[in-house]
Amino acid sequence: MNDVDQSRIRAFVVSSLSAMNYDVSEVDGDTTLGPAGLDLESLALADLAVQVEEEFGVVFELDDMEYTALMSLDEFAAEVRKRLAGTSTVGGAR
Repeated sequence: MNDVDQSRIRAFVVSSLSAMNYDVSEVDGDTTLGPAGLDLESLALADLAVQVEEEFGVVFELDDMEYTALMSLDEFAAEVRKRLAGTSTVGGAR
């Protein structure tokens, strides 16, 4: 699964957010996941992380949620891709 491109990850995240009843109509790559953008709270971030883990086989630790909330959609997709490649330097990357 290491060859998954960032646009596929991004599309999955947007689809997941939509299924979680978030308005994604104006979301772009620069939209942050936390307070300055989508305003996902910790439970929603954890739910999103679990969905991404199940889809792509990467692991997010509880401590990663603090960093994740500060990421833009594109940064989050890039982080998932790095974790797939085993090159992440954030939190509990595997």
